[in-house]
Amino acid sequence: MTPLFAIAGKLTREYLLPPVGNPILDAPGGNLLYAAGGLAVWDTSAPLIARVDRQYPGKWLEPLEARGFDIRGIRVLQESELDLRSFIAYNAANERGASNAVSHFARRQMTFPKSLLGYRPPDETHKDPQASDPDSPAALEVPKELRDIRHVHLCPFDFTSQSQMVNLFKGGSNQTVSLDPAPGYMKPALWRTLRVVLQGVTAFHPSEEEMRALFWGETNDLWEMAQQVSEYGVEIIVVKRGALGQLVYDAKGRHRYEVPAYPARLADPTGAGDAFCGGFLAGLQRTNDPLSAALYGNVSASLKVEGADRSTRWTSCRGWQRRGSMR
Repeated sequence: MTPLFAIAGKLTREYLLPPVGNPILDAPGGNLLYAAGGLAVWDTSAPLIARVDRQYPGKWLEPLEARGFDIRGIRVLQESELDLRSFIAYNAANERGASNAVSHFARRQMTFPKSLLGYRPPDETHKDPQASDPDSPAALEVPKELRDIRHVHLCPFDFTSQSQMVNLFKGGSNQTVSLDPAPGYMKPALWRTLRVVLQGVTAFHPSEEEMRALFWGETNDLWEMAQQVSEYGVEIIVVKRGALGQLVYDAKGRHRYEVPAYPARLADPTGAGDAFCGGFLAGLQRTNDPLSAALYGNVSASLKVEGADRSTRWTSCRGWQRRGSMR
């Protein structure tokens, strides 16, 4: 039986200094993990598509498989070494940073981990926005038996690899492809190229910052931006606004919805946007309604903000309870 969903994204070895609580050092992370967790609140019938190297702990994949996810699409590169480390820290104002790891540990009077020595965050300023990253999932590596899955979400990774994934999965009229863009290519200079890719996308999930960067100097109206994106075939545009919730534009009926975030106790917002996208995909499959799908996504995001664990064992019972309270 063909699974209902598939998610493609990145897996990382995460070093995290969260807003509250203890540090998390060299633990499973990455947008694929968080999107899968958001989907897992509602369904786990999903192959996961990613690239890791032989140094990535195989035991980190076991909880995914035990939860019901199909890991055949996770390619282990035997002859390549990838730096899969990622560093994220939050300051006293809950602002997120990914650079100056040494200073963040010093500020908290913590010993800097030896396994993070030599780490440098990706330099997006001088990078060719259309260059492929070695740790991005590759369309040619997706098993053939997974290519007809009807509901696919693409997490943020490089533009070229994302566009190849869109071309791989957009073949059928009944296929739904949702795309969360990477900030590196959300620039006015790349708008013309991006428009071609959007013709194969059903739902587009930029953050407010990414959307404003794409339309810099043209308009400040987020609804106008969403309407322009819809002109290239995208049926649903969801602008993610963090604690402010989402703006949902349904192009078919030209409906506009402002959806507040589900109230949640802040523990760790890392990956909440990815979790939203996973929940949204499940909701769209179940309801075929963008507004209802956003409510599913909100519930998934709220569980992540409250510190849902990294094994994707996010409680579906709590999810349904919260979904019911949002009617």
